[in-house]
Amino acid sequence: MFETVEMYPREPRIRWETDNLNDMLLWATGCGMSDIQLCSSQPVWVRKDGVWQRITERPITTDELLAGLERLTRNNSVAAYIKSSQDDYDFAHQIEETRGVRRRFRGNAGAVADGYSTGVKIVFRTIPSMPPRLEDLGVEQNILDHATPENGLVLVTGVMGSGKTTLLAAILRHIIEKGGRNVATYESPIEFDLLSIPSQGGPVSQSTIPEHLQSFIRAVRNSTRTAPNVVLIGESRDAETLRGMIESVETGVAAYSTVHTRSVPETLSRIINVFPVEERLQVTVTLLSSLRLVVNQRLVPMLGGKGRVALREFLAFTPEIREVLLDTPPERLIQTCETLLIKYGQRMQDAAQAAYDAGKITKENTQAIMAERKTSQPITKEEQ
Repeated sequence: MFETVEMYPREPRIRWETDNLNDMLLWATGCGMSDIQLCSSQPVWVRKDGVWQRITERPITTDELLAGLERLTRNNSVAAYIKSSQDDYDFAHQIEETRGVRRRFRGNAGAVADGYSTGVKIVFRTIPSMPPRLEDLGVEQNILDHATPENGLVLVTGVMGSGKTTLLAAILRHIIEKGGRNVATYESPIEFDLLSIPSQGGPVSQSTIPEHLQSFIRAVRNSTRTAPNVVLIGESRDAETLRGMIESVETGVAAYSTVHTRSVPETLSRIINVFPVEERLQVTVTLLSSLRLVVNQRLVPMLGGKGRVALREFLAFTPEIREVLLDTPPERLIQTCETLLIKYGQRMQDAAQAAYDAGKITKENTQAIMAERKTSQPITKEEQ
């Protein structure tokens, strides 16, 4: 079961204006909703504790959404851009709730079908201004021990909405508060305001893609010329960005990024297979030499439906583990990684079993996670 949310009490009867949209966003975040979706010819839907529910009655028109989007983004050409179906559009939005207190959102808009014409879908995600502390996230000690290397690559992976960015922001907060290092981030858009961290122990700069730099590959190249010790690349999707990021690690920086995968072995496979066949052997060697830690995270509804618990799969790529993987034939790499994960890391199934034994998640969710790997067994308790 899940908690049913209230309907938005101030839905406009005629037309959604900017003030209406901002009021609805503030109301939704105040009620603990993490994502808000506005789509042509549909009511407003929100996600709370991982469950989507409706909060308005009247379907919103495409004209209302595009007009509102232009005003929120202060971009008069965004409507034409989306309707031409060139690409989706990322943006940041903030609302002054009270004097000196602002709510921040990450937005994404894209074209969708609206009958026989082109409509638009806008999704807002709430962003806390201040990054959380690592200790407040219940992060496992083995992750803490390897999350802040002097150099090398740290990847946080998972599906959309799994808390990847939040975990990375907490790691960067720890680095910044500890001090002595130059931190540069490149994001689309900037999510957490790292400059708001009270104890700044070193220089911090944040750049937005494509406002400040045209692309993530440009960002990677920029980072090699501006002498940071720590670099965050918001998302690694394509071969060029991945290649540049791996190469930047060779200059001695600690690099952080996110990848959309569901396990540690899949992360290796996904990155390597992005590249042309003729490049994969060299990429594999460079990647394995660079990796320091891979964490896969997902958020699972808590028992009772109130809140979600973070489950993490992880493997620290110590010198010994890197040596084993570098000596492994390419065709056995993923299988060997799986074996090392069982012996030296933590699988998602191990995390789920521990959460189930602690009474945090349901038997059904635990069984679903266990079924993802053939070698998983346990569960018991209710099965006994």
